[in-house]
Amino acid sequence: MTYQSTPLISVIIAVFNGVKTLQQCLNSVIQQNYKNIELIVIDGGSSDGTIDLLVLNSRDITYWISEADRGIYNAWNKALEQAHGDWICFLGADDFLWDEQVLVRMVTELILIPPVIRVAYGQIMLINAASVKLHAIGKPWEEVKENFKHVMCIPHPAVMHRRSLFLQHGAFDESFRIAGDYELLLRELRTNDAFFIPGLVMTAMRQGGVSTNPDNTLLGLQEVRAAQIKNGQRWPGLVWLLALTRAYTRSLLWSLMGEKMTRKILDFGRRIMGLPAYWTKI
Repeated sequence: MTYQSTPLISVIIAVFNGVKTLQQCLNSVIQQNYKNIELIVIDGGSSDGTIDLLVLNSRDITYWISEADRGIYNAWNKALEQAHGDWICFLGADDFLWDEQVLVRMVTELILIPPVIRVAYGQIMLINAASVKLHAIGKPWEEVKENFKHVMCIPHPAVMHRRSLFLQHGAFDESFRIAGDYELLLRELRTNDAFFIPGLVMTAMRQGGVSTNPDNTLLGLQEVRAAQIKNGQRWPGLVWLLALTRAYTRSLLWSLMGEKMTRKILDFGRRIMGLPAYWTKI
C-alpha cells in the first residue's frame, strides 16, 4: 500500500563559516533527480563568504537566514519553523548527499512505510578531508535497537524524520550541545521502531579535526547519559559504560603517547577485530 507517491522532502542545512564546503553540500541537494524538495539553510552569522554563497544560490534555496544563533540545535529549530515537508532531514555544511539518485531511492522506500513508523534511515559514507572514502556506517534497526537505548548508533545525517515526529515530541532540546539529535530520537525510539533501508548510502560525512578529539567524545557521552536520564533511564547500561571506558582509554593514550602513535595503536586494534583502518586515515 502506498501513502503518497511524491512526498515533500525538507532538507535543512545548518552552517557557520562553512564557505569551503557549503557549495558542495548545496549542489548535492539542488542536483537531486527527485524534485519535490524544499531547501532551508540557517546560517549562524558567518563572516567568511558563506553569505555570498547563499546569495549566489538563493534561487535554488526555499528559505535562508543569517543571524547569530545559540548552536546547531537552535539553528535546526529555526528551520523547523519554516519546514513544510512530509519528511525532514538535517545536514551540516560539511556533509553532502551521496549522489543525484539518493532521494529518488529514499522516497521509493518512504512511501511504503506505514505512518506509525516516524524514523527511517540509510547509511553514511565516512570520508576524510581529501574526500577519500573510509567506510560506510549504519546497521539494520533489529541489530542496534537495544544498543540505541545506551548510545547513538544510527547515523543522523542519513535519517529521515516524519513530520509527525516533531508534532508529537516537539523540537530539539537546545540545552544539549552535541547529543541533541540523540535525545530527540530517544523520545521516539525508546518505545517505537525505526525503519532501516538496506544498501542505501544517503550522505557523505567528513571526519577529522575536533570531531576526533577524545575530550569531545567524552563530552558527547556525558550528554548521551543526560539524555537517557531526561527520558527516564535511571541507570547507565553496559553498552554506555563500555563506550565510556574506551573513550577514557583513548584519552589516556592520547596524553601519554601522543596523537600520532595513538592513532596507529587504535587502528591496530581495529585490524585485530577485522575492521578497516580509520584513525590513521583522517
